[in-house]
Amino acid sequence: MKNQQRPQIRSTTVLGVLRDGSAALGSDGQMTLGNTILKHSTRKIRRLYQGKIIAGFAGATADAVTLLDRFEEKLEAFNGKLDRAAVELAREWRTDKYLRRLEAMLAIVTKEKALIISGTGDVIEPEDGIVAIGSGSMYALAAARALMKHSGLTAREIVEESLKIASDICIYTNDHIVIEEA
Repeated sequence: MKNQQRPQIRSTTVLGVLRDGSAALGSDGQMTLGNTILKHSTRKIRRLYQGKIIAGFAGATADAVTLLDRFEEKLEAFNGKLDRAAVELAREWRTDKYLRRLEAMLAIVTKEKALIISGTGDVIEPEDGIVAIGSGSMYALAAARALMKHSGLTAREIVEESLKIASDICIYTNDHIVIEEA
C-alpha cells in the first residue's frame, strides 16, 4: 500500500514594498487545501508593536499566528528593535523543539525596513526593499520589481497591482486583497 500524503495547504501571496519613505504590505485572501478553495477572505496581515510594524504570513495559519505572537513578544522584550527581535525569533524558531515544527514564513515591513523571517534561521533583508512570500510570491515579486523600475506608483499601488497580477497567474492566489501601510 502506498503512503498516503496529506493534501498540502497552499494559502497565500504576501508582498511588501518600501518606496519614498513609506511602506505597504498586502496579501490575497485565498486559502486552499489540495485543489479545493476553503476560504476567499482569510486575513493574513497584522499590525504589531503599537501599530508601527506590519507583518504578514504564509503557511499554516495556526503556526503563523503562533510565530506572530512570539515575534510580538520579542518586539516588546527588545523595545521595538526590529532587527534584534527578528534574529531572536529566527534563532528560537530554529532551535526550539516545538517551534522547529512550525510551517510558515513571515514578511515584515516598517517605513525603514523590509524583512523575511524563515524557520531555517534566516532573516533576509532584500536590497531592493521588496519582500514576497507564499505560493504566488515570485509572480508578485517580478511584477513589483518591474513597477518599481518603470513607474512612479506609490508603495501601496505597487503592492495592489502586483498582487492582482499574481492572482491572474497563481491558482493559489485570489484578488481579495488586504493592504496595510506604514
